[in-house]
Amino acid sequence: MLDLQEKDFQRLITFVKNNYGINLSQKRQLIIGRLSNSVVSMGFSTFTEYIDHILNDKNPQDIELMLNKLTTNYTFFLRESAHFDYFNQTVLPYLEKTKKNHVLSIWSAGCSSGQEPYTLSMYLKEYFDHKPGNWDTRILATDISQNALKAASQGIYDEESLKALPSEWKRKYFKKTPEAGVYQVSEALRGNVIYRTFNLMDPIRFKLKFDVIFCRNVMIYFDQDTKDALVQRFYDATVPGGYLFIGHSESLNKATTPYQYLMPSAYRKQ
Repeated sequence: MLDLQEKDFQRLITFVKNNYGINLSQKRQLIIGRLSNSVVSMGFSTFTEYIDHILNDKNPQDIELMLNKLTTNYTFFLRESAHFDYFNQTVLPYLEKTKKNHVLSIWSAGCSSGQEPYTLSMYLKEYFDHKPGNWDTRILATDISQNALKAASQGIYDEESLKALPSEWKRKYFKKTPEAGVYQVSEALRGNVIYRTFNLMDPIRFKLKFDVIFCRNVMIYFDQDTKDALVQRFYDATVPGGYLFIGHSESLNKATTPYQYLMPSAYRKQ
């Protein structure tokens, strides 16, 4: 196992924090464990050489690989299903009643490999496809990782990832691939999600403000100041009456957040 000297540890965590908002100050052993193989495979003999390369060359592919190794998060369809129940039973009827132009603006921020935006799309199609009028239910899905977005846009998943889905949805929205136990999201569902690269540390300047923002299990990597600043940017990018969903392991400070608390990990702009 390679040694990570204190000065190199501080250089790396400062770079990651300042550029991507991710707080690794308590993750020294995780960094050593997850990056040692990369250091060696890239031809470096020490963490010092590797971090010099990251900080000086700023190669996007190498930085993305590093971030992926340090923040890999297991996900699957219908994860934290209470959010989707509330989305289906409360949010969608509200949007149906209030969106007179039939255009929805929903953002999956930090979408990883696509299970969240595809799950949302299935709920949207089930709800709106049989409603009068032509509803625009397309979802914006963003992530900092181009590799994650590429995988998401292909929409290929193993059976384990789909196990929580209703069998009817599995038949309706997925097709089997030649590989045993592997499925691909239907073309119609893939066409309902717009994938874009986006760093959540950047200003939010999309064309429309959002009716609903899902940003779940992303802010676990942020310190409080970074999280507070991001939540304020989300708030400014949310329409009045719009919703924010975060992960069940996350929380906002009820005393300071501009959002109204609805239930654990669900908030609303008044």
